Amino acid sequence: MPTSISSAELRGCTTTRSFEFREGGEWDFVVHGPDGTDYSEWIRWPRTIPPERTALLHGESRDDPKAFESVLSFTPDGAATGIVMRTVFPTRELRDETVEKYHAIEGGRQALSSLAAYVTDLARKGAQG
Repeated sequence: MPTSISSAELRGCTTTRSFEFREGGEWDFVVHGPDGTDYSEWIRWPRTIPPERTALLHGESRDDPKAFESVLSFTPDGAATGIVMRTVFPTRELRDETVEKYHAIEGGRQALSSLAAYVTDLARKGAQG
């Protein structure tokens, strides 16, 4: 599994401070909004079960009481891999705010699309030698 972020730092919208993709590892990064606002973000991977699933805890910092958990499940689909992402928020209000104010559903789709492009690029490079 990849242990670093590149893919043009997820297409220029993030700056990574630190990244370690492993069970118990963390990603400390900044998301740059289209209006120039910077958002500090933090992710920890409490559980990984390669190649089936990985769980992540996502907030603004390690001690963020609004942090939410997502589980990404991977299933073979012919020559491809299907991904399902399920997210649970501490409260319904936080979920609704995240969906409405931050457009989280579209953001999730974009993140999964970036992941697919990154993995496809890795596979292509691996096939080339």
